[in-house]
Amino acid sequence: MNSILYIVTALLLGLSFFKDKQKTKKALKKAWKSFENILPQFLVVVLFVSLLLSVMNPQTILKIIGSESGWWGVILSAIVGSLTLIPGFVAFPTAAMLLQGGAGYMQIAAFVSTLMMVGIVTLPVEIRYFGKRLAIYRNTLAFAFSFLVAYLIGYVEALV
Repeated sequence: MNSILYIVTALLLGLSFFKDKQKTKKALKKAWKSFENILPQFLVVVLFVSLLLSVMNPQTILKIIGSESGWWGVILSAIVGSLTLIPGFVAFPTAAMLLQGGAGYMQIAAFVSTLMMVGIVTLPVEIRYFGKRLAIYRNTLAFAFSFLVAYLIGYVEALV
């Protein structure tokens, strides 16, 4: 599947280059700049998760956020996700690494959904733009919604 995506991407890039060389070069330069800006954040998170996975054995991970940890693991994952500021393009590879390390699907669902929707770190900025009441209300609803997401993922996982 990945090779098909690479081939299609290469073909479309070639088509773009054939159609307008200057625009394509400009787009590739912008893409490279974006990659350079993203790389430090991505590397820090990957190194952190790799270090965490190497220090903690799979049994510890299973105990804390594995499927056997149940709702306590979901709550812990939701709290960590709420407190962490990681962009989406880093969150999903991180979730994949944690799943490979033995984390449970419900726990990762809670982690990723709170990571994307709840912003404790960014709350002061949100309060400044939206007001205290709306910012707290939105974050509280997003936090509660993450448990619904975790439940639905657990339900679907049980069916499979």
